[in-house]
Amino acid sequence: MRFLWLLMLMSVLLGCTQKSETFTATDVTGADFAHGFSLTAQDGTQKSLQDFKGKVAVVFFGYTHCPDICPTTMHDLANVMKLLGKDSQQVQVLFVTLDPERDTVAVLKQYVPGFDPSFIGLTGSSKQIEAVAQQFKIYTQKQAGKDAQQYSIDHSAGAYVYDKQGLLRLYFKYAQSPEDMAHDLKLLM
Repeated sequence: MRFLWLLMLMSVLLGCTQKSETFTATDVTGADFAHGFSLTAQDGTQKSLQDFKGKVAVVFFGYTHCPDICPTTMHDLANVMKLLGKDSQQVQVLFVTLDPERDTVAVLKQYVPGFDPSFIGLTGSSKQIEAVAQQFKIYTQKQAGKDAQQYSIDHSAGAYVYDKQGLLRLYFKYAQSPEDMAHDLKLLM
């Protein structure tokens, strides 16, 4: 009888010490890149990644003329906010343009909040955006179009997630489900 009680007690204790939930995204905790930026927000103010400490920050790189990946990802992130309900107030989505030539502050102000009013678009000079993209290990390649204004940009399609202390924690792959992203964000809250 004692053996049975001891066995049950050990099972309960082991269950308490094991982490029952894990991230669905790629855990990049401790990665030595993507430490921050200072860019111009859609309201014209300078913003750095540190400005969002206290919230879980999701950083996605794209551009407003993107035909598929960017609007799909932004739509998915808007659905994540809906799934989070009141908890969405603890999350800040940041859209960093890879096309500062066309994505001005005025363009971002119209485009980004169209997905969710809380989303913030960020831009800068071509040199600033290039440096930030390199720091975040974002692949980007401009592809010529019919004329100088009709180009496209091939680019990495994932999003980085920072915890409330401002530490890089996760990488959401392109097309990760809103349900999985909401699950992971709740674990970081």
